[in-house]
Amino acid sequence: MWAVLIGAALIIGGLLFLLQPTLRRRPSDPHLMPQTGATLEPRRQGLRFLGLSRNWPALAIIAVGALLLVFGSYL
Repeated sequence: MWAVLIGAALIIGGLLFLLQPTLRRRPSDPHLMPQTGATLEPRRQGLRFLGLSRNWPALAIIAVGALLLVFGSYL
């Protein structure tokens, strides 16, 4: 039972750790885009935030939590 609870806590903690930069960012200020007018979209986001090199600690925590959930149910 404890393994399942710890696994669930690790998955939730890993998700919070993964989303931490987004949760700490201040709300966007509207700015004008030449094609569409006013928007809240970031100016230069790119896909760097999805990289494995930046997110591996959170993904490792989630993986350990998932393993505890799977193997904890057999104990």
